[in-house]
Amino acid sequence: MHFSKGFFPLLLFLAAGALIGGILGQVMEGVNFVGLMPYLTKTFEIFDLKDIFLNLGIIQFHFGLRFAPNLISIAGILIAAWLYKKF
Repeated sequence: MHFSKGFFPLLLFLAAGALIGGILGQVMEGVNFVGLMPYLTKTFEIFDLKDIFLNLGIIQFHFGLRFAPNLISIAGILIAAWLYKKF
């Protein structure tokens, strides 16, 4: 399988790595692995855009954005970047 080296494939790889790592972090939250798991699954809030309201008269938008990865999702991003570079 051949991927063109560009920004969009890199972005997809990084997003997939973050998503898979985040899911693994949530699944492994209840596992007690020598007391290390609470540190790996703790989220660190990078930024949080609270509810933004936009009223355009006939349509209204409410949205927010929060980026709070855990250490496992950061590891997923790093592994995805390594895989992208390797292949």
